[in-house]
Amino acid sequence: MKSYQTSVLCFILLIFFIPAPAQNKKPPPVSIIFDTDIGPDYDDVGAMALLHAMADSGECRILATIASNKHPYIAAVLNVINTYFNRAQIPIGVVSGEAVNESAREKWDSLLVAAYPHAIQSNDQAENALTLYRKILASQPDKSVTIVTVGFLTNMANLLESKPDRFSPLGGKDLIQQKVKLLVSMAARFDSEMGRFKEFNVVRDAAASVTAFNNWPTTVIFSGFEIGMPIHTGLPIVNNPAISNSPVKDVFSRCTSLNPNDKNGRNSWDETAVLVAVRGYQRYFNAVKGQIICNADGSNGWNINGQRDYYLVQKKSIAEMERILNDLIMHQPKK
Repeated sequence: MKSYQTSVLCFILLIFFIPAPAQNKKPPPVSIIFDTDIGPDYDDVGAMALLHAMADSGECRILATIASNKHPYIAAVLNVINTYFNRAQIPIGVVSGEAVNESAREKWDSLLVAAYPHAIQSNDQAENALTLYRKILASQPDKSVTIVTVGFLTNMANLLESKPDRFSPLGGKDLIQQKVKLLVSMAARFDSEMGRFKEFNVVRDAAASVTAFNNWPTTVIFSGFEIGMPIHTGLPIVNNPAISNSPVKDVFSRCTSLNPNDKNGRNSWDETAVLVAVRGYQRYFNAVKGQIICNADGSNGWNINGQRDYYLVQKKSIAEMERILNDLIMHQPKK
């Protein structure tokens, strides 16, 4: 009888003290560098809201927010949004030298800078984009960084062509090969207009686009123009009375009211790229393998025999994608 009781006791102890299987273990956060032209369009603001929402949920870690556009408000705008989401310490870089200078069409950038707190007042107070890239990449584990570009490819070309420095003995291409896991780019077009249509992010610095896409040494995932075009976001945050004193809401409220084409919300080009950079594409999109052909005039083609790249193809319904993105855009900062 004593032996039976001992066996039962041992069984109970095993139930309580054997560790549970690890199949539900949360994956580590994705290390993200966000490269943006924030200003010419305002979907970049929605993309930053997504990024901070997923950082708050532990899905990603924002290493830096870097501008491929050098208009005078850009560093301050990035700092406004990072500060609003309680990440004022995120490094900010701004492109230097020959680069695009585009302000916000609806002048929302100056309104944010006037209305919200930020420590960085001018681009001169931000870091040089190339220096910041090399410093951050050199400090990260090998094959650990995802770069997501939702603007011009100027910084990517500059990084590729960079020389060894105090941060790393490697040239740019070798540094990327060693440290970068993936590049996700909102760029180009891969539907029936491919080859005839010149997508804005590619054509505004076409020379940099050719350099970047011809020489990039890691996998590239493209969220093309046709992916974000039918997905409209922003109205739920505009119409939500519980959200106030929000730079994200202010931007969408101003811009959707000024543009009749945005009566259903803004096209979600940049948001789709950020979503895929953090969560992967498999839940949301299909993908076609090959390699981009980037032409000198800013148009693009596709080499079906290529092995490096993928472009996204719609899988989930437009309505479902809008719900997913709007929920993230409405995320409020952690207290």
